[in-house]
Amino acid sequence: MASSMRSLFSDHNRYVESFRRFLNSSTEHQCMQEFMDKKLPGIIARIGDRKSEIKILSIGGGAGEIDLQILSKVQIQYPGIHINNEVVEPSAEQIAKYKELVAKTSNLENIKFAWHKETSSEYQNRIIEKKEFQKWDFIHMIQMLYYVKDIPATLKFFHSLLATNAKMLIILVSGISGWDKLWKKYGSRLPQDDLCQSVCKQKGNDLITEGKKKHQMAKGSFNH
Repeated sequence: MASSMRSLFSDHNRYVESFRRFLNSSTEHQCMQEFMDKKLPGIIARIGDRKSEIKILSIGGGAGEIDLQILSKVQIQYPGIHINNEVVEPSAEQIAKYKELVAKTSNLENIKFAWHKETSSEYQNRIIEKKEFQKWDFIHMIQMLYYVKDIPATLKFFHSLLATNAKMLIILVSGISGWDKLWKKYGSRLPQDDLCQSVCKQKGNDLITEGKKKHQMAKGSFNH
């Protein structure tokens, strides 16, 4: 029998509130901070070599907290170099919060911001339709692949936009995480149109290796 439960994605305000409560009771932010401090500097070590400008594309940038941490690390790695940071985010509310955060944050003088209110699929379709292809030095997708229907095609498209020495950072739950166990045990009772299901049922490594691209995996854990 089909589940009568509705996906949280069907009610944005409820989803945001639920996610906020989840963060308040988990250590995800601490885990993310540790990754930014210890892993990210090595990942971005060569993205700006011999370049007068570093181009960064944020897919699903949300309210910008993590994005600004990334930009801070890039500024430390490449002091004084101009940074072009473009954000793809479907929520007008999140974009507004992102802009507010930028307005009250110092030391962003060398960074140019641009926001696109659209999903990753809408962005992809627009770029292809208008043939506005450009290369990026760093593309990051943090906890956003859950909203994508065709993940291999999405990864292939954005990988094609990478410049020389560029990197693409993907962060998502592991295929052996508690979410995967939840779906295996209670999947029939949960909303079947929930896009998170398509990600949790596959290991993150499989999603990337399907495209036969060179990559590195890093693991982290947090309490929830």
